Amino acid sequence: MKPRSRPTLARRLTSGLVTLVVLAVVAIANRPMVAVAAEALHEFQITRQSYKERYGLWSRLPVPQGFKVNAIHAALLHTGKVLIIAGSGNNRDAFEAKSFRTVLYDPVEDEFTEVPTPTDVFCAGHTFLPDGKLLVAGGTKSYEVLAEDVEHAAGVMKIKNESPDGGPRIFPKGARLRSAGGEVYRTRSAVTVPAARKITHGAHTMVHAGEAEVWVDAVAKGDRPVVKSPAQYSIEGLTGPAARNLYGVAEKITREKQEYGGDRTSYEFDPLTERYVRTGDMRDHRWYPTLIGLTSGDVIAVSGLDQFGRILPGRNERYLPAQRRWVAAPELKRYFPTYPGLHLMGDGRVFYSGSNSGYGSDTEGRTPGLWDVRRNTFQVVPGLRDADMNETSSSVLLAPAQEQKVMIFGGGGVGESQESTARTDIADLDEKNPRYRPGPDLPKPARYLSTVLLPDDTVLTTGGSSGYRGGPYRGDPRSDLFNSQIYHPGRNAFDKAADSTVGRNYHAEAILLPDGRVITMGGDPLYDKSGENAGTFEQRIEIYSPPYLFKGERPTITGGPVTVERGSNAFFGTPQASRITSARLVRPSAVTHVTDVDQRSVALGLTRVESGVRVTVPPKSGLIPSGWYMLFLVDENGIPSVARWVRVR
Repeated sequence: MKPRSRPTLARRLTSGLVTLVVLAVVAIANRPMVAVAAEALHEFQITRQSYKERYGLWSRLPVPQGFKVNAIHAALLHTGKVLIIAGSGNNRDAFEAKSFRTVLYDPVEDEFTEVPTPTDVFCAGHTFLPDGKLLVAGGTKSYEVLAEDVEHAAGVMKIKNESPDGGPRIFPKGARLRSAGGEVYRTRSAVTVPAARKITHGAHTMVHAGEAEVWVDAVAKGDRPVVKSPAQYSIEGLTGPAARNLYGVAEKITREKQEYGGDRTSYEFDPLTERYVRTGDMRDHRWYPTLIGLTSGDVIAVSGLDQFGRILPGRNERYLPAQRRWVAAPELKRYFPTYPGLHLMGDGRVFYSGSNSGYGSDTEGRTPGLWDVRRNTFQVVPGLRDADMNETSSSVLLAPAQEQKVMIFGGGGVGESQESTARTDIADLDEKNPRYRPGPDLPKPARYLSTVLLPDDTVLTTGGSSGYRGGPYRGDPRSDLFNSQIYHPGRNAFDKAADSTVGRNYHAEAILLPDGRVITMGGDPLYDKSGENAGTFEQRIEIYSPPYLFKGERPTITGGPVTVERGSNAFFGTPQASRITSARLVRPSAVTHVTDVDQRSVALGLTRVESGVRVTVPPKSGLIPSGWYMLFLVDENGIPSVARWVRVR
């Protein structure tokens, strides 16, 4: 048998043209085949080598039916596996059935496994700890109830105890309270009310009532039990002094919408045992919080809705990893909208980019600035254009992190606004008086845009929609965006990338994998394609292969230490040492609601030596926090190696 010869370029082009002519003839002869022909033509175009070298390639990941979940949170573990957290997955039926899900995906073995999920970590906060565990805190205690579904008037009632004697009083779920007008209300859960406290000031002793809050619901349906002004309520079953000392007070009891309630549970997810490990509870219930690690290794939790659906008024708290417990942090009082975009800077300050998602005042706490968490001072960073369009925007610390530049992408109006912006702005935080300056516009206005740092210092931006949750935008019933683009910091410009095939909006994620590809998942549209019926959560997964994967042989890392220290040198073997031009430590992502505080890419000092490279790790803990990183070696053509996992101590 003669060996096969490779067709010449002319012959391959001729073959392609013949294919196109045949498809065109079929399309004309049989119009129902037009869609098939168009799809075949598109497939032919996007799989050409020249196209992939310029734009990259999207591909669908086959997901077994039993592992399709509503991806609300996603994180890359240092085992190389992707943690996909659904919790109840924005599904009330799953919440009430206590059906909470977490799935692990192994990109190397192409396998999925189920992880037991103890509570509803839907809309929790998370960040990586120095040892590689993922701290997951907060979540959902109760689902929202729309105003049209509220049959029984309800509200938050404060049960007060003016007696310092007898210790705390416990009232069971369903305890009854009565208004002056005779309307009866029942507690939605059990509540423990502490005793009053005696405080002595010189010769005077004052008594401060103990108090605890609880939801109450009217026994009767309709508007009759509605109370729109502050009032006091007696507790049924109490007599004598107890009846005088114990009572309820409420600002209002209404049939208004009831927001999601936050949970207090906290876990460390262990990548080695692949299990959630319970820690001490948070001090506050939090739904939609942001967690961020500090240079000390501690973590702070900011913002969120409490158990009654009220945004926390700047009350933040601190997690102590060595003790696995949360402590109050009154010295760090600062108000943020929910899921604020925070970035740890080289000097230990925290930059609030202005990005946020979901809830909060439309004026308070929305100004970008540098937060000094040692002194609790805040330096405003001005200049952001479309400053009222930061909700559901995304922000990223550009690579390399040493340049201390943060870029904000897109965003929309507060709440359910259908407006959005195509602006990007960049703040150089090394300046004495930093300010945002214009970046290049996105091709289209976008909110929920995913941004992923690539090993060659560029940023992939993908997904998003122009309207609220993929809904109407300027006459179109659906507004998902399929265009992707790659931002080049050196040129301050976007290059077009291949179009994705799956719409991603609210509740979508994108993460860099150790092999240099990007995995995208999730999407929670408000409507279906017609724009008339309720949308369905997107459970398909796509993977994007950037252009650098089609431009030639990749460098390899053949050896080196697993652990490095800040300020130290380390040797890593590679047969392509003469081609290597840069080395990057990329911190893995932990993302939800386009909020990712962990993502960063740090440049290493590089010296080429025989059979390898010697790298220098920067000394600043604010620049390179302790934890696990992916080490990429990148050659003169911008082609990265497959990453090697390295722990920075």
